[in-house]
Amino acid sequence: MSSSYDIIAATNESTVVAEYTPAGKRAADYQSEAALEQELIDQLVAQGYEYIDARNDAALTANLRRQLETLNSYSFSDDEWERFFTGNIAGANEGIVEKTRRIQDDPVQVLKRDDGSSKNITLLDKGHIHNNRLQVLNQYEESGGAHATRYDVTILVNGLPLVHIELKRRGVSIKEAFNQIGRYQRDSFWAGSGLFEYVQIFVISNGTHTKYYSNTTREQHIRESGETARRKSKKTSNSFEFTSYWADGSNAVIADLVDFTKTFFAKHTLLNILTRYCVFTSEQLLLVMRPYQIAATERILSRIATSSSYKQTGGVEAGGYIWHTTGSGKTLTSFKTAQLATGLEGIDKVLFVVDRKDLDYQTMKEYDRFEKGAANGNNSTGVLQKQLEDASARIIITTIQKLDNFIRKNKNHSIYTGHIVLIFDECHRSQFGEMHGRITKQFKNYHIFGFTGTPIFAVNAGTGGNPLLKTTPQAFGDKLHTYTIVDAIRDGNVLPFRIDYVNTVKTKEDVKDTQVRAIDTEKAMNAPERIREVTTYILDYFDQKTKRGSFYSLKGKRLSGFNAIFAVSSIPTAMMYYTEFQRQLAERPNKLSVATIYSFSQNEDDPEDGMADEGFENDKLDKTSRDFLDAAIADYNRTFQVDFDTSADKFQNYYKDLSGRIKGREVDLVIVVNMFLTGFDATTMNTLWVDKNLKQHGLIQAFSRTIRILNSVKTFGNIVCFRDLKQATDDAISLFGDREAGGIVLMKTYEEYYNGYEEKGQEKPGYAEAIAELQELFPLGKPILGETSQKEFIRLFGAILRLKNILTAFDEFAGNEILTEREFQDYQSMYLDLYRDFRGIQSADKEDIIDDIEFEMELIRQDEVNIDYILMLVTKYHESHCTDKSILTAIDKAVNSSIELRSKKELIEGFVQRVNVSTKVDEDWIKFVAEQKEIDLAAIIEAEKLKPEETQKYIDGAFRDGILKTTGTDIEKILPPISRFGGGSGGNRAEKKQGVIQKLMVFFEKYLGLV
Repeated sequence: MSSSYDIIAATNESTVVAEYTPAGKRAADYQSEAALEQELIDQLVAQGYEYIDARNDAALTANLRRQLETLNSYSFSDDEWERFFTGNIAGANEGIVEKTRRIQDDPVQVLKRDDGSSKNITLLDKGHIHNNRLQVLNQYEESGGAHATRYDVTILVNGLPLVHIELKRRGVSIKEAFNQIGRYQRDSFWAGSGLFEYVQIFVISNGTHTKYYSNTTREQHIRESGETARRKSKKTSNSFEFTSYWADGSNAVIADLVDFTKTFFAKHTLLNILTRYCVFTSEQLLLVMRPYQIAATERILSRIATSSSYKQTGGVEAGGYIWHTTGSGKTLTSFKTAQLATGLEGIDKVLFVVDRKDLDYQTMKEYDRFEKGAANGNNSTGVLQKQLEDASARIIITTIQKLDNFIRKNKNHSIYTGHIVLIFDECHRSQFGEMHGRITKQFKNYHIFGFTGTPIFAVNAGTGGNPLLKTTPQAFGDKLHTYTIVDAIRDGNVLPFRIDYVNTVKTKEDVKDTQVRAIDTEKAMNAPERIREVTTYILDYFDQKTKRGSFYSLKGKRLSGFNAIFAVSSIPTAMMYYTEFQRQLAERPNKLSVATIYSFSQNEDDPEDGMADEGFENDKLDKTSRDFLDAAIADYNRTFQVDFDTSADKFQNYYKDLSGRIKGREVDLVIVVNMFLTGFDATTMNTLWVDKNLKQHGLIQAFSRTIRILNSVKTFGNIVCFRDLKQATDDAISLFGDREAGGIVLMKTYEEYYNGYEEKGQEKPGYAEAIAELQELFPLGKPILGETSQKEFIRLFGAILRLKNILTAFDEFAGNEILTEREFQDYQSMYLDLYRDFRGIQSADKEDIIDDIEFEMELIRQDEVNIDYILMLVTKYHESHCTDKSILTAIDKAVNSSIELRSKKELIEGFVQRVNVSTKVDEDWIKFVAEQKEIDLAAIIEAEKLKPEETQKYIDGAFRDGILKTTGTDIEKILPPISRFGGGSGGNRAEKKQGVIQKLMVFFEKYLGLV
């Protein structure tokens, strides 16, 4: 079978093929998993991989020695190999992080030879990739882990397992392969010599669908989820949502395993990805670039090389622009481009230019995350000048304003003749003016590139300014690569939008119009009664839209729900809304943290601009606006014990502090005019409330604040419009996606989710049909017998949970749930019982069940029954003089249907047994919890002989931070003196420590949220 390749650059070494034609007709017969595996191995061998039969640790290690000897043209003595292997490859105390760092950052290790001299030994040749040798093995057996395991297919590079492929038969979800790798990583990759911890990239496939992801995506998921079965259900930012499809240069997904193998596993592609297109961040996460990111990077590098050869530097012929939609990872792409460009022959510097001051800090932090010190940020024109004159400063981040100031002050400077690459991030309107002209006029020998999610075309360009610099192509040259919002949503790299249009202007009863009546007069829009109504609507629906009943983990902290931005039309409007929010919140029990930020904008009312450009020049604000902002910042200061105001430096620091607190979900709602609507990314943001006119690039930029992927609970970005933006939305999606984009970018309607819909000729059942099937097949009160029925129940109820997760964001769903709350709790209890049973089974014959089913545990938290609800029921019981036993049944059902409360069941039952007619429920509950906590902790301290003071301090810190830290020195401090080695009366330290962690984790779960 042949395929046609159209390579991007004028070389056969491009990593991403420009266009791929899938292989011909597929076999129609049933294919077993074993046959799928053999077909893959045969294909890899045909592509030049060597097949080896290494099925255990000894064979793998012996092969590694031979491969490294071949690569380095050196023969180890047995003693040298033993020293090198244990000291430089398979250290006893090393894990995934250390081994990943070695491959990515330090692949040349120093061997101490027998004669005392030193020799460099290369593990991975990054300079000449075809010196590396590729091998494939399968069915490797590891008996030394927690369970005996057998892996599917592994690819060795110079003898080291750097890529692992897990297969499922066609028809089985590839998520089950993802889950299986999780078990390997937890139970056995570390066993033997630990060589499987060198795996950098995992590939999962069922033949039909194939995806890849980095080692730390899965490892971090397991680590953040904790070590116990109870916590493995919690989704984090490092879960299945962060796996990627491979694609060609036109973003056509290459999903079939045969096609994936021909492209991704082409020798030069795989080796390029491993050696050039991975980034090991300062946060110790391995990021493997996606195909569109690699394609864009290579097209820029190719343009630099070819334009230099043809002496085209100093104009748009030497540059171009990359159209990658917001949220698709432009910063990583630009960083890798800048990093690789500095390695090109003859390039003196790469200037990374951001077009707004408020982006400078964020971009600097992002670059610093990818590599400490890689980017030299600057905060003044003087510092910029020093960096431009410093030969060691290869990558410089600056703002267009600072660069413009430097040019104004330095008419003649040697940097202007240097061979410079200029990269502009988010190249919007501010580049198209006089500053852009001055920069491109002064530099003589440059390449200019722009990254944007929303290019300026003729249709969305304004009428003012330089007619030769009105569009992105005029300013930057050819479009080098495109990845639209439609591509990103299709690939699951960003979320779709769901848009509500809320009518806020009264119309006559005979006028049927559910959308907003757009009224141009701001006076009508700013009427106090309308401001009041909109504020009431937001507060009434805030918890629903931001999913405050859903819990998840973010950087080790347990959070409920998401946060939101409220975009308003002007500074006076922002002031009115902020005042009204404070007034209404004072009268409500639900306390939200509301902040506001705005600054002077020269073209705030420009109808041609998609988004006015706000800076930090608050001295230009009128006195009323500035005084009001100072008062709002004073409220913020009181809330967070900080000290900011509207003076120049303090206001910039307020912006940075507010930005961080939004990302950490400490601020619930921020009211803005234009700030934070472009270039700001917070994964915790899921809702944008809109009371301003938006269009074209400004609309897409603002809407895109809500669609960064976080976890399975966050299924879409909520947009709630209080103005009629439907036509503007349709126009923007058509422009920035394609003419067919609407159906992909926007969510289905309530009617479709509730009653079902057709997609690509397939009937998709709705919520009502799924509930009917549930009640027919699994009536309450009847046990679910047999594994087949249990798996079908899990599949069906999981689908219902996913639909309910989406439907709860629709106002119409209230009252149409079909099942009563009690019935839903009963079904949820059944679901949780099956989860506990399946996850608790360790025997080999039951292991396969887990591979075939997928639990939606984090979605159960959406309707989480919290402790306040239980105490309300206890109060009812108390008020019945402890006679209404039906309330006890309700308490039991509520606890059993809740993931969070099951760990607190013993505590709740103990308290209920104490309740009598003289009980003061709220006060006595607090006392009871405090007493039980002390008793339980004292029992653990005594049983495990822990250090009392250190343990109390450790536990207090855990409840303060919302996380029990099981690594680092804190846990070591509380342990009694134990031998670090096995044997003797001291026992095994690692086992002792694990036992203590297990007990403390149970204790922590029991009291979390109660103390």
